[in-house]
Amino acid sequence: MDKKIVDFLIIGSGVAGLRAAIELAPYGKVLIVTKDKPSESSTEYAQGGIAVALSDEDEIGIHYDDTLRAGNGLCRKEAVKILVEEGPERIIELISWGAEFDREGTKLDFTMEAAHSRRRILHAHGDSTGREIVRVLLEKSSSFSSIETYPFSFTIDLIIKDSECHGAYVLKDKDIVLILAKATVMATGGAGQVFARTTNPLVATGDGLSVAFRAGALLEDMEFVQFHPTSLYSPLAPQFLISEAMRGEGAILRNIHKEKFMGKYHPMAELAPRDVVSRAIISEMVKTNSDYVYLDLRHLGKEFLKNRFPRIYSTCLQYNIDITKELVPVSPAAHYIMGGIKTDIDGVSSVKGLFAAGEVACTGVHGANRLASNSLLEGLVFGARAGRSALNSPIRNEQLIKSNKELTINALRVTPYTPIPDHEEIRHELRKLMWERVAIIRCEESLGFAKNKLSEWSFIQKKKPITRRELELKNMLIVAQLITEAALLRKGSVGAHYRSDYPEKNGGWQKHIIWKKQEEVFMHKFIE
Repeated sequence: MDKKIVDFLIIGSGVAGLRAAIELAPYGKVLIVTKDKPSESSTEYAQGGIAVALSDEDEIGIHYDDTLRAGNGLCRKEAVKILVEEGPERIIELISWGAEFDREGTKLDFTMEAAHSRRRILHAHGDSTGREIVRVLLEKSSSFSSIETYPFSFTIDLIIKDSECHGAYVLKDKDIVLILAKATVMATGGAGQVFARTTNPLVATGDGLSVAFRAGALLEDMEFVQFHPTSLYSPLAPQFLISEAMRGEGAILRNIHKEKFMGKYHPMAELAPRDVVSRAIISEMVKTNSDYVYLDLRHLGKEFLKNRFPRIYSTCLQYNIDITKELVPVSPAAHYIMGGIKTDIDGVSSVKGLFAAGEVACTGVHGANRLASNSLLEGLVFGARAGRSALNSPIRNEQLIKSNKELTINALRVTPYTPIPDHEEIRHELRKLMWERVAIIRCEESLGFAKNKLSEWSFIQKKKPITRRELELKNMLIVAQLITEAALLRKGSVGAHYRSDYPEKNGGWQKHIIWKKQEEVFMHKFIE
C-alpha cells in the first residue's frame, strides 16, 4: 500500500475546495484529491451567476434579508451575516486574480433572479459563470508549488484514529493510497445523482456526505433538497439546466396548452422562490397530464438571447430547439442539498481534524431553501474560512508519524474485496425510487414505501467493492436513506421540504434534525 504524508488534504476541486487550497498553500504541502478531472464539479455547470451586494442600488443588509426570507425561518443568522458581509471582498479578490465578469461599459453588469429584491447577480460570458470561476481558481492554485493534485482518485473512507481524522484511504490507479494529513477539508459538493432527474454532473453522488457520516461526523438538515424548476426536458437531450436568470430577464412559464400559470400560485409569478415554482410546475403537469411545461423566451429577442445566454442557446440548438423561436420544454430536477456535514461558521465539523465547506457542508446559511446564486458565494466565503480554520487543526505531524504503521495495518483489513451484484440495476432503481417517492411533493405513504425499499438494499453496506461505480452506490444509498428518514421525521412543510399530508409548518418546525451513525443504526436528534 502506497503512503503519502501532507500537511493539508482537500477532497474535491470545486469552488470551495480550490479556495480552501489557495488559503492553505503558503503554509505547507496541500494535496487536492478529486475523482474526475480537476475542472469537473457542480461549479463548472453553474450558469446563472453569483449573488453579491456590490451594485449601487444594493446593500449588504438587503441581501441578508433576502437570504433569510428564502431560508424560510431556518437560516442561522450568524452564517448569513458572514456570507453577505465577506462576499464582496471575495469577489473583488477573484477579479484581482483575473475573473472576467460581464460589464456594461466599465461597470459590472448585474441581473435579477427569483426571490432577490435587487439586481445583484454577477455573471460571466453570459451564462458560464461557474466555468469562469473554476478557470481563475485553477490558474491561481497552479501558481503555488505547494499544491499537488490527484485527479481521477476516489476517496473510499477517512482515516479515523482515537476519534480523530488523520487523512483518507484513496483509490488511485486501481491501488489504495493511504494519505496522512494534519487537516482534511471535505469539499465534494452535493448528491443530485441520487435522483433520476438532476441538473448535477455525474460526479455528484454524495460521497463526501457518506464518507464523513461513516467516520462519525454529524449531518444536519438532510430533508431539505432544492429542486430547480427548469431543466431541459427532451428524450434526445441530457438534463441540462435552463438558468433561472432567464426568468429574471423576463421569460414566462406556460403549461402544455401554452397558458401562463404562475400568477395563480404566487404574486411574484415567475420570480417566486424555487420551491414554489417547482411545486407549481408539478401541479400543472398533473392537471394537464403532461411530463413538462414550456419556458417562453421568444419575446426577449434573438440577439439578446444569443448574447446573454450563449451556452444555453448553443446547447439547445444541438438538440433541435431554437430558444429564440420555439417554446422550450422544461421540468424540475434535483439541484442542491441544503443539508450536509454539520459545521460551525469556520468549517469545523464534529470530528477533530475534519473540516467541510461548500454544498457538502451545513453551516445553516441556506436554511430550508437556498436563495438563488448564493451557492458560488458560499463556496468562496466558507472555503476560505475552512482553509484558515484548518491551519489550527489539533492533529500534529508527530501523531501522524507515530500512527503510520498502525494505520497501514488497519487499512489492509479492508480486504478481501467483495463486489455488489447487479449494482447498475440497483443504481437505476434507487434513482427512480427517490424521484418518484422522495422528491418535490412527499407524504407518509410515499416516504414509507421508499424507506422499506431502501432497507432491502441494506446488505450492500456490508460489501467491500473496489470500483468507483460500486463505491458510489454505497454512498448514494446512505444519502438516500438519510434524506428519506429525515423527510419522514419532519411532519410539516417548510422551504424545499413539502409534505402533502402536512402542508403547514406545524409545531416544532424551527428545529433542525441532526444525524449520527452508531454501529449499524442511524441515530438522530432534534435541536433548536
